[in-house]
Amino acid sequence: MGWYYEDFTPSRSIATPRRTITEADVAAYAGLSGDFNPLHVDDIFAREAGYGGRIAHGLMVLGMALGLGAQAGLFGGTVLGVQWAFHAPVRAGDTLHVVITVAAARTTHRPGRGIVDLRMEVHNAGQTLVQSG
Repeated sequence: MGWYYEDFTPSRSIATPRRTITEADVAAYAGLSGDFNPLHVDDIFAREAGYGGRIAHGLMVLGMALGLGAQAGLFGGTVLGVQWAFHAPVRAGDTLHVVITVAAARTTHRPGRGIVDLRMEVHNAGQTLVQSG
């Protein structure tokens, strides 16, 4: 189960556990999603495109960020809406963590319900912001 509404106090932040992206993650996501964009599966193409090599799928990283939030106990039994931005490429071997901050919380007209706005920032081990939403 996730946090209770009362736990979501504005400005409260937590950092999730870390997760290292592997070659197997990228290959599995390509197979599961059917996304064989050469930026993800063709090292030469990705280098010629200016990325210095293959990059991980952005939506895979988003899914992992949500999973790390779930591991931190935030999302059990909740419904999510997502607005997301991609800032820097992620590669196999990168270790990521998410900093999640409560931006706002408000009750609704339905008893026992509330709406919580969270700011999520995905950082690599060098503290570069790679994705946010």
